[in-house]
Amino acid sequence: MANLHVKKGEEVVVIAGADKGKRGRIIAVNTKKNRVIVEGARMLKRHMRKSQQHPQGAIVEREGSVHVSNVMKADVYDARAAKRGGGAPAAS
Repeated sequence: MANLHVKKGEEVVVIAGADKGKRGRIIAVNTKKNRVIVEGARMLKRHMRKSQQHPQGAIVEREGSVHVSNVMKADVYDARAAKRGGGAPAAS
């Protein structure tokens, strides 16, 4: 089992990829694949088959996984931004 720099429940910032700059808590960690699921990041749409919970079927949005190298603890990220003198890059 690999040791990762983040744990379940910690607040992180996505530092690379399409969701760069997004913050959220870690919902789950997959140590075998070195991936984490961050709330609000990498939202995927899943088509659900008809069932008792979804009689008409449904399109459910849920979080996908992000590689652990693409996230950084929020406090470390904030300390680095303060040290540089700037804030987070402006979102466009």
